[in-house]
Amino acid sequence: MKTDVLISGGGIGGLTLALKLARCGIDVTVIERLPGPSPVYKGELLQPKSLDIFDSLGVIEPVLSHGHRIAELELVELKGKRAEHSSMSYSILPGKYPYSLMIHHEKLKDILRAKGEEYSSFHYMGNTACKKISGKTVTVEGRSEKEPFDIECEFIIGAEGRSSVTRDYMGIEVSEKKYNHHFLTVTFPRPLDMTKGRIVSTYQSFLGLFPLPNEEVRSVYLIPAGEYKSLRKKPISEFHKLYIELCPDLEGYVDQITEWKRIQLMVPMKYHAETYVKDHLALIGDAAHTVHPMAGEGMNMAIQDGSVLGELLCDMYASGRLDPANLEWYPKVRKRRVSHQLHLSHLSALAYSYPYRPVGWLRNKSLQRMEKDRVSQFKQMLNISGLGMWRETLYDRMVQGGLLPLRKSFLSNEEKLGASFTEEQDYPWKEKEELI
Repeated sequence: MKTDVLISGGGIGGLTLALKLARCGIDVTVIERLPGPSPVYKGELLQPKSLDIFDSLGVIEPVLSHGHRIAELELVELKGKRAEHSSMSYSILPGKYPYSLMIHHEKLKDILRAKGEEYSSFHYMGNTACKKISGKTVTVEGRSEKEPFDIECEFIIGAEGRSSVTRDYMGIEVSEKKYNHHFLTVTFPRPLDMTKGRIVSTYQSFLGLFPLPNEEVRSVYLIPAGEYKSLRKKPISEFHKLYIELCPDLEGYVDQITEWKRIQLMVPMKYHAETYVKDHLALIGDAAHTVHPMAGEGMNMAIQDGSVLGELLCDMYASGRLDPANLEWYPKVRKRRVSHQLHLSHLSALAYSYPYRPVGWLRNKSLQRMEKDRVSQFKQMLNISGLGMWRETLYDRMVQGGLLPLRKSFLSNEEKLGASFTEEQDYPWKEKEELI
């Protein structure tokens, strides 16, 4: 069997890349070890940059129709019986999609795969795993096949996630950083008026609520690392209490979770591979980088990886310039952006995970001032959205901490667009015409 590009891993990042290649007429084969839908929770919050990418791939209509739009995040800090509120709005952003979107992970995969199958150059092999890589030959094994078989290809992309056969073959090691906390996550029915994203916190607890379609909500609850086993020994009613204490609106809803086995444990970690590319091989998504999950960054970064690498490969095939050295354009674009996202998510994790009153006080004060300071809020939302990158300065930090007064000026559209990624920045090889 032969194909131009083999993608090992049929998650959102791998399917985004595959769809982009198929639309360019490149023969692409996706192998996915799972036989069907995964029971394990994966990212569901699409940021505006990802929505832009899906628009360009011709799938935005089914994505929007199966998703729930979140234009605003409510931030609630509880202090005894008193609650202090702040908010962060996507409406401050430029662009066609000034909101994020919650969509079931498996539904999104179905949409991407169905669109890919409209092209004769798209091939998907489920229940099939990469066993060995030897040069440009990949040995795969399918449960329906009696013997492993080989696929010859020009390029090999590792999109397998944290346990990457491709990364191992490339000889790339990653150093995992683990955190002092874990998350419980579960989906259940929601009140009809719960339409915004909501984060409820105290100095020692955190509950994230993200509405899904069909009147459901995805929840994440922070627990200290190592507490899961002892917590599961308690009646499920103890789990309900944790949620209702932070959000009384959930009474009668979270109670519909009747057994612990419906609740998953998420163990956050982060790492960043030094190298994304080696010869004719490349890594995308969690195979290259894993981020602390605060706003769906992991899935969105995988989508953005697939978009940049896909555009690069499309141009390479269109021009007949298939020298693997051209793949280096991909990390030139993505690596600095990923590092910035990892840093921001890590800071957010630290702000919410240490159970000390001074930390909670400083976090709440910073968020309230960030809401009122238009420059700080724009930078925060721009960085989260993936639409651009604008680093915070010491001046920004001092404003947020109350050491300097809030800025009264508004950013102009020109200033906002100036901080957003341009097509030249996303695909710099086009302008330079430097493909080998």
